Amino acid sequence: MAAVSSLSFSAIGQTSADRKVNVSSARFLASNFEGFRFRTSFLYHSIGVGVSTTASPSIIHCMSTASDVPTVSETKSNFLKAYKRPIPSVYNTVLQELIVQQHLMRYKRTYRYDAVFALGFVTVYDQLMEGYPSDEDRDAIFQAYIRALKEDPQQYRIEAKKLEEWARAQTSSSLVELTSRDGEVEAILKDIAERAVEGSFSYSRFFAVGLFRLLELANATEPTVLEKLCAALNINKRSVDRDLDVYRNLLSKLVQAKELLKEYVDREKKKREERSDSQKANEAVKQCLGEYQYLGQ
Repeated sequence: MAAVSSLSFSAIGQTSADRKVNVSSARFLASNFEGFRFRTSFLYHSIGVGVSTTASPSIIHCMSTASDVPTVSETKSNFLKAYKRPIPSVYNTVLQELIVQQHLMRYKRTYRYDAVFALGFVTVYDQLMEGYPSDEDRDAIFQAYIRALKEDPQQYRIEAKKLEEWARAQTSSSLVELTSRDGEVEAILKDIAERAVEGSFSYSRFFAVGLFRLLELANATEPTVLEKLCAALNINKRSVDRDLDVYRNLLSKLVQAKELLKEYVDREKKKREERSDSQKANEAVKQCLGEYQYLGQ
């Protein structure tokens, strides 16, 4: 699974003209890759339905009630209102699928935000949006996306960064011995382990990606370490393995799609340049002929 971190997306044309080509012409590419379709099972899978009463005060709990649940269309509309600029189809197709499925998960009765989930989402988002034409737009899309789900984008980024910094200071041994140690991140992980035992932890594949990211940053990507960490957290390793495979396959398909899109953009750009050169040559010929005719009078 270490290969997940090595995947990178090909850059897409940077000019405004190239971006217009992306918006208008990329749809045929997206339809060729089944990895663009986030099935419900990719993001919406849970274990247990209870409610924990043993959480650390530092853990933030977000739960939904029937009276405050918006519709999927309202969530999508909120996203489009917050970010009104066109998004190239190779990215937009994924984002639209993603927000629908995350809406279903977000407003599930037992949904509770945690930092590992946040790290997983941030990791997925940054991988999917790698190579986006504008860093500023990429961040604005992230902000609009999270706010459309009535959550705090700054909290996602801050807590994901906190876990990343913590993981870089860990070893294979310290990761799997988290239950015997104290600390802010350790408290978050202990709370997850307790809720998993009680049956009140709502598992998702963002959580699986977050777990893998912790292992990756600690340079502890051996399968045995993942197995021990899952055991310490009382999480089904078989589910984690399956979900990481889905994530890896999705990224692989997106790499292929973006490479094809880049080739298409490059071809269109070359055609425009050739047409421009031809037009300039014709204008130069006309100018010469006009001067010749003027001198001949």
